[in-house]
Amino acid sequence: MTSYRISQLAERSGVPATTLRFYEDAGLLPADRTPSGYRMYGEDAVERLAFISSAKLLGLALEEIRVLLDVREEGVCASVRARMLPLVAGRITETDGRIAELRAFSAHLAGVHAELSGPAPAGACGPDCGCTTAGAAPAGPVAITLSPTRSASAAEPWRHAPVACTLGGAELGERTEQWQQLVSKAEGREQIPDGVRLFFPAGAELASEVAALAAAEQGCCAFFDFTLHLTPTALQLEVRAPESAAGMLADLLGATT
Repeated sequence: MTSYRISQLAERSGVPATTLRFYEDAGLLPADRTPSGYRMYGEDAVERLAFISSAKLLGLALEEIRVLLDVREEGVCASVRARMLPLVAGRITETDGRIAELRAFSAHLAGVHAELSGPAPAGACGPDCGCTTAGAAPAGPVAITLSPTRSASAAEPWRHAPVACTLGGAELGERTEQWQQLVSKAEGREQIPDGVRLFFPAGAELASEVAALAAAEQGCCAFFDFTLHLTPTALQLEVRAPESAAGMLADLLGATT
């Protein structure tokens, strides 16, 4: 029977060793130990990892994946499919809701952009100049949560997502550079529980840039939680991550002070 050490399994599966350790701690990927303490995985670990990766692409939470793996161990595909169907249906509903939120946000930005594209009044800004009432903005902040929404029983799924990025090599370097360029436009920052809050100049174009980059990052790093607050006078981005990803958050946005 074929067995793998963690480095061999990482090479065979394409899953980083740090993620394999995380999966073991989360109860998704059992490992034996040699007398000297090295992790050893069986041949079934490769297929198990393929199933985990597939479930992650569907946006399933770790607890949901753990249950599916237990059902899969029984060897009846029909049972696995029966468990997956309502989970996927729930993700469809949540995704449709997120799309509606982003469309509403986009419509709000379009209104702001159209208002600001008109002729400016002579002199300094004032209560009626359009800079503070652009697009008939509603009272209070427009909060757009860019992390996947979940049911109350699976609140804050980013806390349980694997701390691993699907980007690598040139893609990772390019993404990091994009964040560094964006962070350089921030006017201030402050530490918040589990993360950092960045303050940017208010503006439709910059808000679109921030939202697009946050959404792209969420797609490859599900352990990040992004919330964008937009008002006529302020633009704030809150980024949170589990404690185990604090180093990656610092790499992305710089160390908090």
